[in-house]
Amino acid sequence: MTPAMELPLWVWLATIGGFCLVLALDFWLVARNPHEPSFKECVGWVSFYVSLAVIFGVGLLLLSGPAHGGEFFAGWITEYSLSVDNLFVFLLIMSRFQVPRQYRQKVLLIGIILALVMRGAFIAAGAEAVARFDWLFYVFGAFLVYTAWKLIGHEDEEAEFSENLALRTVRRVLPTTDTYHGARLTVHLGRRMVTPMLIVMIAIGTTDLLFALDSIPAIFGLTKEPYLVFTANAFALMGLRQLFFLIGGLLDRLVYLSKGLSVVLAFIGVKLILEALHHDGVSWAPEIPILVSLGVIIGTLAVTTVLSLVKSARDAKKTKAVEPETVER
Repeated sequence: MTPAMELPLWVWLATIGGFCLVLALDFWLVARNPHEPSFKECVGWVSFYVSLAVIFGVGLLLLSGPAHGGEFFAGWITEYSLSVDNLFVFLLIMSRFQVPRQYRQKVLLIGIILALVMRGAFIAAGAEAVARFDWLFYVFGAFLVYTAWKLIGHEDEEAEFSENLALRTVRRVLPTTDTYHGARLTVHLGRRMVTPMLIVMIAIGTTDLLFALDSIPAIFGLTKEPYLVFTANAFALMGLRQLFFLIGGLLDRLVYLSKGLSVVLAFIGVKLILEALHHDGVSWAPEIPILVSLGVIIGTLAVTTVLSLVKSARDAKKTKAVEPETVER
């Protein structure tokens, strides 16, 4: 069993302060010049956030050992991959609320910050719960296996966005304008009213929290350390805005992504159940090493990504081959 991380308070404060500083810089740049980012800009920012995560993970490897470093990388890759799948829904939300393209960066950034704050509270509650109630790992494991099965069973269905309870409550309580007023969240039109800009930010943030219902149990299946759970989630969320614009046109081509994620979730669910059985004294139930978990996660996602791109390329060639015949007729 991996020894627990005993971190002083200043490490937590320094880490949270570092995240806040980077997000504040990001927000300042977005607010200063609202625009739809170019491909080059997106590549630069995604590379920056990925590099930060890798440097942080390498630092953990050197300072805390390969076990904790491996757990961070496994958790971060899993959360980042699940976040890519969530971008489908973010795209639906943007279309549903007809967000002006130059303001989409700000909407995503504020929504992600809201999600990060809410996930922090969710992680704290989850860490306290799993520390007190060992049987929760059976629940988490079963839930992840069920989620994986559901993901496969519904992968061909058309994705839809439905307003959650929090969003419906905000709409009912706060007077809302019918049109956008630039990037403003509120406007005074005889009385103070909120704009659709605030509503869509709440939609992004609360919808991401619903996604956490499977991603948080998944990462607790890879590490029990609250610090690693939080940092892996933070790094996965921080680069999500630029990733949205970078792979927006690529999302439709990742046709097997849901299958890959379902395999990853099912694996982590089984891993959780086996480790819970092992800790309860069942001799035949093995503990799966974190390096094996990391290999399964990376391998599965790599294979599904390659297969997706190959299939999309073949489908594109078939479409081009059929189009001339259709034109001639």
